[in-house]
Amino acid sequence: MMPPAAPLRLLVLLLTAVISLRYIAWRGMFTLNSSTLFSTVLAVLLYLAELYSVVISLLGALVNSTPLRRPALTLADLSPGTVLPSVDVLVPSYNEPAEMLEVTLRAALRMRYPGGRLRVYLLDDGGTDAKVAQPDPEKAAAALQRRAVLQALCARLGAFYLTRPENSHAKAGNINHALRHTDGELIVILDADHVPTGDFLDRTVPWMVRRPEVFLVQTPHFMINPDPIDRNLLQSFRRMPSENDMFYQTIQKGLDFWASSFFCGSAALLRRAPLMAIGGLAGETITEDAETAITLHGQGYHSVYLDRPMVAGLNPETFTAFVIQRMRWAQGMTQILLLKRPFMHPGLTWYQRVGYMSSLLFWLFPFARLIFIFSPLAYLIFGFDVYNASTMQILAYTVPHVVAGYIMSDMLFGRTRWPLISEIYELMQSIFSLRALIQVVANPRHPSFVVTPKGDTLEEEFISPLAKPFYWLFAVVGIGFAFGIWRFIDDPVTRDMTTVVLVWNTLNFLTLTAALGALVERRQRRASPRMPAQQSGTVLAAGAEMPCEIDDLSAGGARLLIDPAAPQAPKRGEIIRLSAPAPQMGRTVTLRCEVCSAFPVRRKLALGIRFVPATEAEASDAVALAFGDSARWQFFLDRRIRPIPFTTALSMILGLIWQPVLMHSRMFFAAVRSTCVSLLRQGSAHE
Repeated sequence: MMPPAAPLRLLVLLLTAVISLRYIAWRGMFTLNSSTLFSTVLAVLLYLAELYSVVISLLGALVNSTPLRRPALTLADLSPGTVLPSVDVLVPSYNEPAEMLEVTLRAALRMRYPGGRLRVYLLDDGGTDAKVAQPDPEKAAAALQRRAVLQALCARLGAFYLTRPENSHAKAGNINHALRHTDGELIVILDADHVPTGDFLDRTVPWMVRRPEVFLVQTPHFMINPDPIDRNLLQSFRRMPSENDMFYQTIQKGLDFWASSFFCGSAALLRRAPLMAIGGLAGETITEDAETAITLHGQGYHSVYLDRPMVAGLNPETFTAFVIQRMRWAQGMTQILLLKRPFMHPGLTWYQRVGYMSSLLFWLFPFARLIFIFSPLAYLIFGFDVYNASTMQILAYTVPHVVAGYIMSDMLFGRTRWPLISEIYELMQSIFSLRALIQVVANPRHPSFVVTPKGDTLEEEFISPLAKPFYWLFAVVGIGFAFGIWRFIDDPVTRDMTTVVLVWNTLNFLTLTAALGALVERRQRRASPRMPAQQSGTVLAAGAEMPCEIDDLSAGGARLLIDPAAPQAPKRGEIIRLSAPAPQMGRTVTLRCEVCSAFPVRRKLALGIRFVPATEAEASDAVALAFGDSARWQFFLDRRIRPIPFTTALSMILGLIWQPVLMHSRMFFAAVRSTCVSLLRQGSAHE
């Protein structure tokens, strides 16, 4: 349901919008009269970047002014005797390991739904006929081996294995091939690493049954590991909203109010009939999900967004993988903007056009972000007049605009995006996405689908291979800072403007310094991330029972806390059993475990255990215990979604920025030392 729109909220949004419009009008009419042609060009570029930012802010304010939260609806709420539709679960895969796929398949097979109405399919694009018959014998053998392993996995679990002749049209082509070989009335699409909870169908299918015009029920992508910027720099995964929470916990609900929440590629339930009527998933762009949604919205079908986290997935582990993913999103959304033209797309309502334009235009941020980085440098280093205004004008127009922008952003996204954090994320993406966007603008049909690597483990710390552009940018911004100090001392006439631009450049410098910290890839040895559990259980060891607290949990193991004075405290290497309630299953599960470690923590004895299931049913119980309960995900999400003041965010960033310099310096000198030692050894060997 939609909470009543607070008049004060709408009034504040309106006032902040008026202040920003006042500012951008003043900028366009009175501040672009630079002294030279080149200065004028630079000033206009800066103005266009600001105009873009204001447009995005105003579109965002409109879209998110009245977010819609749907009421809970389950199968029990349907009329008695309702015939439920058949459901096919499609899990497309390309190069993901069998261990990852096994967890997803087991969870999908354990979703609560009437017997015989649910089938689970693994769509293997890594074992296609083309892959098996490729000229390289080693690659062909690997593809054949993968096919055999996954066929055996599906047979063992009770899932169905599908592959196809060739790999055309990437993920969309894989799913469309499966649609022609399946017949379920409803389709669940899950990425290979996206593990559903037991109540996913219980909470999504009723919307399809009650509203035949609905083609899509989308749910959040809830990530159980930090993205590389969070893991390497912020280290606040359990305390701070993640980067995608703003989209899934705020923006999608705003879009849902305007009937324009869209398909996100996974964690979604779709109706087969309208999908087949348009030939399956769209494939003209590399973001087939949003492209499909805009097509079906244009035909009059509706979408529903449920904000409950019921599918747990993985973020990319390295900054390189993160960039690959975001470049694909940026290119694909820009393709839709250019090829599908939502502002002219037939069948869309005006508010759906606004919703799509807000979502698509956002991905052009690299152009504006880099202009905001280089504009102060043009003044500080070269003296170009890129912002022609007096101190009084800046106080009268610029400062109110900046304050209004912060108030608007905090009111709309304060709980899901903390101040200054977006600046770091957008800057780090901009350097690489800019070139990708230019390629799309030059040739909208140029991009090809690239799979995002996931599930990586990192044995040691290292500097990302993508760090070099940041070093250059860091150096140039630092040089600009030095020039600014010189200009401040040397030219008293322009001292006020120099001060303003120096503050601007200093903020850029701080953001870049923080970004360097995200480029030191930290060790990640656990392939299956553990999430907080905070539930009770019982350990059975050596014939004795002892209560325990399950501190954290994954499909592969857990950390248990027991009384250190327990007479039969398990030892390392011992086989024990863990009994714990599984709420979504309505019973207690008992799992065979091996103790891998035992150590004191918080006045308790911590046991690191690994699940060693004795049966297939026990292995599925382990997955259900770790991933089956959406209430656990909701509790975790509710704890970290909260606002903080700007001063707290600034203090946090200032507390972080000294670390990147130390880390990069330490690793740089270690590399130099290693190189020198290697050269000396080579010299000694030749003597």
